Amino acid sequence: MDFIVHWYLKILKKYIISLKRIFNMNESYGHELDFAREYMFVFPIREAPGYHIHFTNNCPEEIKNKVDKNFRQLEMYDRLRRGEELVKKELANKYGVSLKTIQRDIEAIRSYLSEKKNEIGQFEIKARNNKYKYIAVDESENILTERDILAVSKILLESRAFNKREMTILLKKLQGQVSRESQVNIRGLINNEDFYYVELQHGKYLIDVLWDLSMAIRKSRLISFDYTRMDKKQTKKEVKPVAIMFSEFYFYLIGYSTNSEADIPLVFRIDRMSNINYTEKTFYIPYSERFEDGEFRQRIQFMYGGKLKKLTFEFSGPSLEAMLDRLPTAKVINYGDNIYTITAESYGDGIKMWFNSQGDNVKILEEREV
Repeated sequence: MDFIVHWYLKILKKYIISLKRIFNMNESYGHELDFAREYMFVFPIREAPGYHIHFTNNCPEEIKNKVDKNFRQLEMYDRLRRGEELVKKELANKYGVSLKTIQRDIEAIRSYLSEKKNEIGQFEIKARNNKYKYIAVDESENILTERDILAVSKILLESRAFNKREMTILLKKLQGQVSRESQVNIRGLINNEDFYYVELQHGKYLIDVLWDLSMAIRKSRLISFDYTRMDKKQTKKEVKPVAIMFSEFYFYLIGYSTNSEADIPLVFRIDRMSNINYTEKTFYIPYSERFEDGEFRQRIQFMYGGKLKKLTFEFSGPSLEAMLDRLPTAKVINYGDNIYTITAESYGDGIKMWFNSQGDNVKILEEREV
């Protein structure tokens, strides 16, 4: 990789595709780029978004011009991607170049967006009231807005899925996708929740574990691990991992036992797994028998595994809507005297925990294995 590309990757760590376009250099640049390494330094500007390049006195003018242009265009693109509006005159003053040079920079970025629209989505740089703004042509899902990030941040904080350190890092990364002004707005709206955030008792780091388990699932590799049960007893497990799910504060691994012919999915809380060994042994599940996460989620309550059952019950609670939201497979088959007769499918006995929480509002009429 060219030295400049490598260097800018360290600086911005994003927009790798744009680097390939902006630094589209042929082989004749090679020795000059290596040479440039000895003549410049980069350091961040704390007072404003961006970086400053300092050249030593003996740096050749040709190298200065090439680096200045590439860096200027990349920084402009970075600011546009973050939602900032750029003013041509202000850019010319900042970089010490002419208005025509800034216009050429904008056209270079527009050209790149046009060439890469099939890879990164359709985006344009629009000029309004002498300001340039980066927008999605088709309002697609290719870029996060401050509204999106606020919504996702709220969900993350409410989930309590990660320890304090991982949660803080995730929120900062999300906020880093938008302009400084938007970041200030978002922080102002979630600061209180973030300050009073209480991590779960296990306090474990999970993001890397989730990724490693996901790769084992994708590659159909057997895993073994020690598992701590609710009664604190440890058992050794070897399973065929098929899915990762999140429910009620915790991440769960879904898998099938290698020691049983039964096709009942097993459920393990990931924070209770330790000494995970990712083996080289693979397993095969026919496509017709594949595990379907969405179907399983509809039929499990409180992540209690077990055999699939069909239940018929009466419901007389105050909110039918809340009950149907809780049990996605529920279907009303009769109604009379303010009592609903309902059927639902569920794995294991987790559904009975919810029934018990409803007191006299729920009465089980029939229960059978499917």
